[in-house]
Amino acid sequence: MQVFKRILSPIALVTALVFAASAGQAADIKERSLKFPIVNAIDHPQGLGVQKFVEVVDKKSGGKIKIKVFPNGTLGGEQQVASAMQGGTIELSAMSPAQIVGTIKEFVVLDFPFSFANVAQADAVLDGPFGQKLMDYMPAKGWVGLGFMEQGYRSISNSKRPINKLEDIKGLKIRTISNPLYVDMLNTLGANAVAMPFPELYTALEMKTVDGQENPETSVDSSKFYEVQKYFSADRHIYNPQMIMASKKFWDTLSADEKSIFQEAMVEARNVQRKAARAMTDKSRKVLIEHGMLLNEIAPAELQRMKDAVKPVTDKYAAQLDPALVKAFYAELDRTKNLK
Repeated sequence: MQVFKRILSPIALVTALVFAASAGQAADIKERSLKFPIVNAIDHPQGLGVQKFVEVVDKKSGGKIKIKVFPNGTLGGEQQVASAMQGGTIELSAMSPAQIVGTIKEFVVLDFPFSFANVAQADAVLDGPFGQKLMDYMPAKGWVGLGFMEQGYRSISNSKRPINKLEDIKGLKIRTISNPLYVDMLNTLGANAVAMPFPELYTALEMKTVDGQENPETSVDSSKFYEVQKYFSADRHIYNPQMIMASKKFWDTLSADEKSIFQEAMVEARNVQRKAARAMTDKSRKVLIEHGMLLNEIAPAELQRMKDAVKPVTDKYAAQLDPALVKAFYAELDRTKNLK
């Protein structure tokens, strides 16, 4: 009997391997044609990350899943796209979580001004249990979060004057996203906040409907805002991740194999995109200078004055959330505060 077992065991092993190989070849992957709109240009860090995502999905699906990227807001602004995803007419997109706080208020914690000291801290918080906790709110609202990439630190550019101190912000008409915290933050700093979709922004800057806007250097570069803006002041008031998200109606049609492909593509694309985004920030700063923009840093003492000024805004929005969530967020910031 013992001899029989020793003979049978290798045979069973080979059988198992053959079965596993056959199962891998018979992965449940359907032919699909998907839409992936973004508001930025295709050479923006957002676009580079999305292109990598598309490339990996194509490769891992054996060319069965085709994704067409629609850059420059050609299918509408983020809010319009987010709504279309809930309805299932658009399958995928990338946007700041700040764009969906009107539906999922918990995401507002990521917008608390001056929270993330550096990108290493941001990565650790977003890629860990707290980031997943936030994405767990999404399916009930019609979306599925796949993971976080990077938009970067938002700063203010304008056509009037450099911002070196808190008082320099006073009276500037600054475009921002349709997010109440952003509007309250800018108004509290002394600006006149104007919420509008990103695809309308260049024209608004050109026509002087607004004096300025707040976005990372890469967005100013890729959208050529240097043609209609003179000053870029690096206050870095909010760190913006970019979230790759799927329509839940679409997601629920996927097999387990297909879902795995998208999840694996997310990780590969995230790692490539973040590295590229950080390199492109330095490159974009040089481009802005080459096109005549004046860039300035802000002294730490003045940044602290700005942070102190907007603390009532942070407190206002924190009070609208589950105290346990806010406590968990600050605990994560404390846990990761020494990362570099």
